[in-house]
Amino acid sequence: MKPKCVIIGAGHAGSQLAASLRLEGYGGEITLISDEADVPYHRPPLSKTYLKTPEHGGLVLRPESFYQTNNIELLLGKRVVDINVEGKTLTLQDGTVLSWDKLIFATGARARIPEIDGIELDGVVTLRTMSDARNISDRLGATEKVAIIGGGFIGMEIAHTFASLGKETLLVEAAPRVLARSVGEAVSAHVEMRSLASGIDLIKNSFLSSIQGVDGKVTGIVTSDGTVYPADLVVIGVGAMPNIELAEKIGLTLDNGIVVDSHLQTSAPDIFAIGDCAAFEHPLMGGLVRLESVQNATDQAKHLARILTNKLADYHEIAWFWSDQGDMKLQAAGLINGADRQILMGNPDENAFSIYHFKGEKLVAVDSVNRPADHMVARKLMAANIHPRAVDIQAGPARLKEMVMPKRG
Repeated sequence: MKPKCVIIGAGHAGSQLAASLRLEGYGGEITLISDEADVPYHRPPLSKTYLKTPEHGGLVLRPESFYQTNNIELLLGKRVVDINVEGKTLTLQDGTVLSWDKLIFATGARARIPEIDGIELDGVVTLRTMSDARNISDRLGATEKVAIIGGGFIGMEIAHTFASLGKETLLVEAAPRVLARSVGEAVSAHVEMRSLASGIDLIKNSFLSSIQGVDGKVTGIVTSDGTVYPADLVVIGVGAMPNIELAEKIGLTLDNGIVVDSHLQTSAPDIFAIGDCAAFEHPLMGGLVRLESVQNATDQAKHLARILTNKLADYHEIAWFWSDQGDMKLQAAGLINGADRQILMGNPDENAFSIYHFKGEKLVAVDSVNRPADHMVARKLMAANIHPRAVDIQAGPARLKEMVMPKRG
């Protein structure tokens, strides 16, 4: 009898795992379960091109025929409600029972919703899914004033999108700077400057106190200092929560996510977790980390496919992220936590520069704005555990490329 691999969640992680399993030669049955009705799709464009482009096309990760051709059972609009670990079965909301030999949580994360007055008003939205994006797109014609809560990647991307569409755009961030969790201070300052120049009104060191409305529809927000800002659309972007309820129900070890080992296995045999819902030991963090990024989801999926086809190896990929905001392409390699020294390459005045972050003599992260070549070489440097000196960085990109090129005998 063929082995059965069941994947819960069909975002970037789940869809990639199904595809990679076939690529690695997995001959068993594969079932990919999604609680969304849409064929698995690219999520990053939802906050950018999707809202700008009327036809909303080209987001599908793989055509539906791909799953049929590769004998992958794709179950759309289905939700898992129960898992029997000992019996290796799971139950869908409609009562269907499926058996499995390997079970993978690729359940992702959902928008964090603050518990404040007015959060239930019509016109208060989030942006995590295709359904969310459709909802916002349908409201654009009647929207003049937008208030965005949260200055992370999603919040900043949405702000630039709305500003480019001619909407009066306000962004409220609780921290002293935007993108504080993702990039260093120099990049945050640069993004803030160009965002203001793009017509985005930034309010920092302030948080959302309540949301006002009339007849059930939003009319404005109230910030922590009591100021009222009018808005006919409020976008909540204050982070995400991992979808771990099913994992908790069956007793898996949790710590801000489903804890996995270096082989991406949970605390239960034959059960694994990947992507936004998984918490793993990161070599640059010295502890558990849960990364919300397409890169991490995709890399973990590819790695797990190799593990499930008996190509065992520890997962230790370098984290990297990207974000398109107006005329800025931000790319970050590594994690800035603990960095105590920075080196600049390029010219912020030309909207093209990189910041190299060091912890002692060790390169731990590189933030780049419109310098994609810097980003690529940074990833190679850190993956090879190569730590350039200031003189190497100041010598320019060619010198850094030499450092990661294989030496010829």
